[in-house]
Amino acid sequence: MSPDLAFLLSLALRMAITAAFVIAASIITERSGPVIGALVATLPVSAGPSYIFLALDHGADFVADAALAGIPMNAATIFAGLAYVLLAQRASTLVSVAGAVGVWLISALATRAAPATLLGGIAVNLIAFAVCLPLVQRFRSARMPPIARRWYDMPVRAALVATLVATVVTLSNIVGAKISGIITLFPVVFTSLMLILQPRIGGKPTAAVIANGLWGLVGFGMAVMVLHLGAKYLGAVAGLSLGLATCVTWNLGLWAYGRRKRA
Repeated sequence: MSPDLAFLLSLALRMAITAAFVIAASIITERSGPVIGALVATLPVSAGPSYIFLALDHGADFVADAALAGIPMNAATIFAGLAYVLLAQRASTLVSVAGAVGVWLISALATRAAPATLLGGIAVNLIAFAVCLPLVQRFRSARMPPIARRWYDMPVRAALVATLVATVVTLSNIVGAKISGIITLFPVVFTSLMLILQPRIGGKPTAAVIANGLWGLVGFGMAVMVLHLGAKYLGAVAGLSLGLATCVTWNLGLWAYGRRKRA
């Protein structure tokens, strides 16, 4: 088998596996409402497989550097989520999503210009949480109407995530770890939920999903930090495992707290 054919087959397999994760998460999100749906959406559905593929291709040091560069990108996603929540109360899907993506791009470019350090990434995330979480608090509750699926919903979501995987895997052979880390953490799951849900159920219920998701991003940010430290000092497998455990544990804690509060 030629090297080019082997690369294409490997890339297709990786895209299919990641798309399958997102399809499963989308189904759960649509059936469970904004709170549980947000917790599912903030699991490492797309970033997790991308980091695994980076580890397979480049090793632990590359993954550690990519995770370090990606820590501030979690803050960029938080600011983008805030922008969407505020815009979606009145604006159309196109305006709301474009505004959120624009905020993410501006934040990403600002992050790229700054040196990547662990303390700097933590500081940026703390600032983002302090600013954004109080502002979205009143938008976290909304009635979730029944959702009628269209035949193209799942293919569109799968295509978004598959494109992200293809971009990361291909560009990681050309660009350095910092750019790979930035690309890996593009909020493809949030973006796909915005594009699919708002035209069908309205801006306010979709904004409720994203608003609840910002709390899930607290755990996701911690997971990326743990991935960086774990991959750097313990190896890629340990880093990936500890990062996943951190994210899942945080979301399970949020779910348990929500149940206890309602009870």
